[in-house]
Amino acid sequence: MEESPIHKILDENYFDLLIENTLAKSFDGEYDITRINDRNSIIHMPENKFNMCIMGRHPYHTFPSIYTPNSLVSLEKSGVTAVWNNSNLALFGQGILIGFVDTGIDYQHEAFLNVDGTTRLFSIWDQTIVNGMPPSRFEFGAEYNKTQINIALREDNPLMVVPSTDEDGHGTMLAGIAAGNPNPQREFSGVAPEAELVVVKLAPAKYYNRKVFGIDDTVLCYAETNIFLGVEYIMSVAQRLNRPVVICIGIGSSQGDHDGHDALAMYLNVLSTIPRVAVCVAGGNEGNTRRHYRGETAAGRTFSNFELSIGKQDKNFSMQIWQKSPGRLAMQLQSPSGEWTEPIYPKFNTCVEYNFVFEPSRVFINNIMLEEETGEQLILLRFENTASGVWNIRIIAIDNLYSHFDAWLPSGNLISGETFFLESDPNVTITAPGNARNPLTVTAYNQTDSSILISSSRGFTSSGGVAPDIAAPGFGLTCPAPNNLYGSSSS
Repeated sequence: MEESPIHKILDENYFDLLIENTLAKSFDGEYDITRINDRNSIIHMPENKFNMCIMGRHPYHTFPSIYTPNSLVSLEKSGVTAVWNNSNLALFGQGILIGFVDTGIDYQHEAFLNVDGTTRLFSIWDQTIVNGMPPSRFEFGAEYNKTQINIALREDNPLMVVPSTDEDGHGTMLAGIAAGNPNPQREFSGVAPEAELVVVKLAPAKYYNRKVFGIDDTVLCYAETNIFLGVEYIMSVAQRLNRPVVICIGIGSSQGDHDGHDALAMYLNVLSTIPRVAVCVAGGNEGNTRRHYRGETAAGRTFSNFELSIGKQDKNFSMQIWQKSPGRLAMQLQSPSGEWTEPIYPKFNTCVEYNFVFEPSRVFINNIMLEEETGEQLILLRFENTASGVWNIRIIAIDNLYSHFDAWLPSGNLISGETFFLESDPNVTITAPGNARNPLTVTAYNQTDSSILISSSRGFTSSGGVAPDIAAPGFGLTCPAPNNLYGSSSS
């Protein structure tokens, strides 16, 4: 049997751009295009078109944001038991689809089996499988339906029939907490143990989509484009079955303006307004990572300095500075050896590459006067081969106006804990798409003493919008883990 050619969305010889369909026509015929929905498409560009300053020739928002897993993780504290025990309610998720876009699922786990040993999964779309039958309307990966999963479960080696696994365990944990079967011996039960599951295993972000933001190949992360497609798949299943659906997003990103303006957040905003569709998003774990800084410039004050400590492990990474004021900001950067860059002023469609003289550090700086998706100013710094130590960042007020600005470092394990702002601010750290307006954004608290977990991301949005919406128990919770095991997780 001949192997099928690999789809360009999985092909490492291409990188992907996220664009609106109105612009897709200008690329048609020159590059391959994957349509997502009525508004967005993916352009697959060959690697020979890539260099670090391609961001400048193409707008920032066309480069898919990179997402990392968030732990969203008893029942008594949540009020779930009271709902179960109320004879007028007795809500266990009957008739509901719950969709997960994450690291996959251990479909053999007892938490997802009926009493007769059959599966509670309606289907799995594994985006990582090259030679499989994709879902209808989609062009890559492999879909496994309930019948195929049940056949696999009767085999001595189920993975020979349905070769989809969850190597990380995050998706299995999330699905188990939301809808796992009760296990009294383990003192465990999911919230909706009679719901049916639709699971998307995301394909990891590709090499060049990582490289443009300085992300190492070994880090588990996902491109916004594949998350889009995963949500579209879940919606297509729900519409075909005419069933109510809850979409669970347990991954997040610290890219963007933290105000719900990125493409995925806007898409989930719309879905959240559709009857019988609910979207639930994890708020993130950036509260105590020291990766956010808020500063200001004032009338009569020409500049504002803040410091960034960079660890030895973090040679390549990115940092973003956003501001909403009509005032314009320039910036300078000083390395640990004392060398300053020249002031970088806001412009359109430019990328400045600066190579330091006294050390091998290099930085690419895009000072974008008007970021197209948000209408805000964005200063994007992308570090390469960076010297460890304390770096000084100077924000220069070009206009004699008050302005506040926010700086964010990447989320999750995209950088180590050794890189942080010396005068950090734990607020405004809800990760995207948790800062969107309409989805239900959940943070975690310690159910033993009713205190918010110190690691939990905090609101508000960057413009003062309320986020998160609710807090759920998230300390030391029992949860399913791959290989039919149970473990403990804190959000």
